[in-house]
Amino acid sequence: MTTAAESVVARLGGDFLAQAFGRTYRLVPGDAAQVAGLADWDRLNTVLARHRLEQPRLRLCVGGDMLPQNAYTRPVVTRRITVWHQIQPAALHERLAAGATLVLDAADELDDHIAHLAVALEREFRTTVQVNLYASWTADSGFGVHWDDHDTVVVQVDGAKRWRLFGPTRTAPLHRDVALPDPPPDEPVAEFVLTAGDVLYVPRGWWHDVAAEDGRSLHLTCGLRTTTGADLLAWLSESLLEHPVLRSDVPRFGTAQARDDFAAALRTLLAESLSSGDVVARFAAARDATEKPRLAPSLPHVTDLPADAELRVRLIVARPTLATDPAGRAVLTAGGQEWTFAAPAYALLALLTDGRDHSLAELANASSITVGQAASALGELVRGQVACTSGTAT
Repeated sequence: MTTAAESVVARLGGDFLAQAFGRTYRLVPGDAAQVAGLADWDRLNTVLARHRLEQPRLRLCVGGDMLPQNAYTRPVVTRRITVWHQIQPAALHERLAAGATLVLDAADELDDHIAHLAVALEREFRTTVQVNLYASWTADSGFGVHWDDHDTVVVQVDGAKRWRLFGPTRTAPLHRDVALPDPPPDEPVAEFVLTAGDVLYVPRGWWHDVAAEDGRSLHLTCGLRTTTGADLLAWLSESLLEHPVLRSDVPRFGTAQARDDFAAALRTLLAESLSSGDVVARFAAARDATEKPRLAPSLPHVTDLPADAELRVRLIVARPTLATDPAGRAVLTAGGQEWTFAAPAYALLALLTDGRDHSLAELANASSITVGQAASALGELVRGQVACTSGTAT
């Protein structure tokens, strides 16, 4: 059965990467059933009530400005003399009814269903994804016309939202850039209304303005971490440290000839490295290999995993790589680490790389090993913080 998260990713398939990704916006119509369960008002209410969310992670915005925190919270002093800001529902409702937009950053860290969406997108786009939640009730714009420094996938969950896209005025702008984009044109290049189930892709640097349409709106904005030429050069400089010229001091006080020779040596080394036909592929593989795992403790299992056939385990990285070495052993690379297991473990690990949770019995059967052997192998991954358990087997 296809989940709501998988539906979002599937609808961005086909020719999307070849024709739209990084180039132009794409609107994919849908219906409410396709995003059912992805996020809802009840779960949002629960998050707001049960978590101590400080600005700017939780914020109310009007016209691009954050409202002061004391406009909808009150400070609470604990017995340990720490202070946190508690939401006051009546004041929160009043501000939202008056036109403020509620923003919750990194909602994927607070809700499992939204986390599944983030992971599904990470597997598809091979990059880190953060999902922010936006809720609004009036036609007032929460942010005005603005641009983002990362690509976004927008999922309309409830209500409707009017979008105006103005296109980019600077190629691939960055958060820390040498210049700002020129102002946007007066007239949008596209204008439309997203309704529940619709998915929208907006490349970074595209100016846009967003406002609710005829009542409440709830949508998720999935921000995709950029992967730029600057990132590749930074990685390349680290991977070339085996060469003395890159480790040597810059001849700041040397002769003009010494400076020219040093620059020429660097230029030759970089040119040779960049002329390699697989440099981009190696860079992409290195990014996958050093993906930061999502936080997931495995309580109550603080030592070894028990040999319990019903205990379930899953990987908490979205971009693991699995291969075999010349000796036929299974090699798993994930979260900046590498593990080598005996050959029979390959089938077990291959099953885990689908991102779902599996019982120890299922995993052991896949590799024709005992449950105890599977628990021992997977315990290594839990200790390495790239896997976690679910369930309460003891």
